Amino acid sequence: MSVKDKVTSLEVAARAGVSQSAVSRVFTPGASASPKTAEKVRRAATELGYRPNTLARAMVSGKSRIIGLVVAYLENQFYPDALERLSKALQERGYHVLIFMAGNARDSIDTVMEEILDYQVDGIIAASVSLSSELLARCRSAGVPVVLFNRSQDDETLSAVTSDNVAGGRKVAEFLLAGGHERIGYIAGWEGASTQRDRELGFTQVLAEAGRSIHAREVGNFHMDSATEAARTMFSREETPDAVFVANDHMAFAVMDTLRFELGLRVPEDVSVVGYDDVPTSAWPAYNLTTVRQPANRMVAGTVETLLEQIENSQTAPCRIFIDGDLIVRGSARIPEGWAL
Repeated sequence: MSVKDKVTSLEVAARAGVSQSAVSRVFTPGASASPKTAEKVRRAATELGYRPNTLARAMVSGKSRIIGLVVAYLENQFYPDALERLSKALQERGYHVLIFMAGNARDSIDTVMEEILDYQVDGIIAASVSLSSELLARCRSAGVPVVLFNRSQDDETLSAVTSDNVAGGRKVAEFLLAGGHERIGYIAGWEGASTQRDRELGFTQVLAEAGRSIHAREVGNFHMDSATEAARTMFSREETPDAVFVANDHMAFAVMDTLRFELGLRVPEDVSVVGYDDVPTSAWPAYNLTTVRQPANRMVAGTVETLLEQIENSQTAPCRIFIDGDLIVRGSARIPEGWAL
């Protein structure tokens, strides 16, 4: 039995009674075709079993309409949700998304980025990873724009979209000070991350303005096991904190479980706990976590618009977008008297 030759766009055009260019427009994202023409072409394509050759069209147009999306880890619930939103937003604009995983190690990130470029992507979104200057230079020479999502770098030529982490850290400190806490601890994330650096910066700024400093500090590296060990160490000292700001919700859950079920402390009666991200689990009654909300919808919209503008116009200037997020007050921390909820 012989294999039937692939149906061509010319055959579809003949069946639909339209030109071959009309068929091309119907199957090209962003191209214009009347609803009547589109209906005839798609009906003919279905009847004939026609599938457009996306790769061939990309070779002709020079555009793959593929976006490479690289992420360091998915343990934090914020990232699977954000990646889903990014993928949907890009698909609505006619782009396909390839997701690549990379660790925080520089060689791992660079290897993955080299692979992404081999796919002839039109643009790259790097979520929670930092990029080397050499790799950024290669992206620029290849004409592939890069936008950082939820991470920034000290490179003014690189676009980045993040929540306003400094402002978020300040809000946490103001809240805990207003609650009358005397010994405020901090459990840091991975110290190579701008998100960690900026959250701690805003937090310590407000403490310093009040003549205070962090009572105890440990590093959780944005991992639950490390956060558990950090909580054990922090609360093994003679004078323990009466409040802890944890650099993200993912770690805060581990800290709360350790305090309550291993160390026998009450939250918030003995220790107030505040996180950062406002992932869905934060609202569960088991945690009821006070936290700073990362405005994911606005962050995704800003990232997609920034990247597509740079794809469509290579002369578009890079930009830094910092989006303010609200402090979401729940029951894991002492609520200051008269505090507006």
